[in-house]
Amino acid sequence: MKILQINTVVNSGSTGRIAEDIGKTLISQGHESYIAFGRGTQSSKSKLIKIGCKLDFFLHLIRSLLTDRHGFGSKRSTKNFLKQVDLIKPDIISIHNLHGYYINIEILFNYLKENNIPVLWTFHDCWPFTGHCTYNTDCDNCNNCQRRYPTSIFLSQKERNYNDKRLIFNQLKKLQIITPSNWLKKLVEHSFLKYPVFCINNGIDLNQFKPQRNFHEIKNKFNIKNKKIILGVASKWDKRKGLSDFIKLESKLDNQFKIILIGLSRSQIRNLPVNILGVRRTENIEQLAKYYSMANVYVNPTSKDNFPTTNLESLACGTPVITYDTGGSTEAIDSNTGRVVQNGDINGLVNAIKELNKRPKSYYLEICRLRAKKLFNMQDRYNDYIKQFKILLDDQ
Repeated sequence: MKILQINTVVNSGSTGRIAEDIGKTLISQGHESYIAFGRGTQSSKSKLIKIGCKLDFFLHLIRSLLTDRHGFGSKRSTKNFLKQVDLIKPDIISIHNLHGYYINIEILFNYLKENNIPVLWTFHDCWPFTGHCTYNTDCDNCNNCQRRYPTSIFLSQKERNYNDKRLIFNQLKKLQIITPSNWLKKLVEHSFLKYPVFCINNGIDLNQFKPQRNFHEIKNKFNIKNKKIILGVASKWDKRKGLSDFIKLESKLDNQFKIILIGLSRSQIRNLPVNILGVRRTENIEQLAKYYSMANVYVNPTSKDNFPTTNLESLACGTPVITYDTGGSTEAIDSNTGRVVQNGDINGLVNAIKELNKRPKSYYLEICRLRAKKLFNMQDRYNDYIKQFKILLDDQ
């Protein structure tokens, strides 16, 4: 098979690593893998196609800010990209995130329709079936939108966007949808999209994310060798990811605990309370695995999410997870490997942290790792993608 994936980034962040790992799985089984992407400079095992340039990205961004028409810029870049698709002639196009100011959804889907190319589309959030937002689950008609991400400054065209997406996305004959969580699967099934929907959990590389022993240099570096570590990780710490909740949490913990947050900007680090250690974003997987392994508990106070891979990474490194009861985040754990807390309940977070810390970290090491091996092994989950690709081709 010859598979072309499309995503905002490649081999970076959760969606970029998912696309990369699917590509690795394809290559390992003798298939051809291409990944088209909008921005970033990461390397890849797949053959890469860059869509557009920095100027095009900024023009699309400005268009979205001024007119609320995210996904309708990048016309020339999209047409140039599709000329390359003509040369590749992929058997299947596997779509991930289309939002990200890099591709024109109308031109892309008109091309897919005209060329009758089978499509497997993985939804990493709700953007494909809302009029504006990535996580607004109350907008069947986009009349009650309170969240505004991606940001627009002046106009609100959520109803127009909603109706355009409904027309554009529903015109293909050969499209199947993958969701990483059952939570999102149910939302898609109740949306305007009328395609088959399947749930395939995200997978992670268990050879990279595994318990590490040599993290003591980190503890020595930051003088925290006698502390119990509470870890938080995000590629971008916006309001949805719960940075403000970590700050509230810090004020309720005694000095036996130390909060470490990875993925913060320099300005966010400068404004942290004294008992929160801020670390810049890292693409170093080995270093990230050391932080997961060093932590006594991983806390994910996300207010809206699909199926966070950070939960899986923590489990794979032997660390239990505490998450808010939101989206599909709770589907990663069970009562042996973590705790679920009501959204915004800071006291609930405190109680869950103290409860899990009644047992030594060694108690959770094997059971967390075992759950990751059983359910979230990259090879198993991305073999599920290969099977789905083959089913899609056989249905032609």
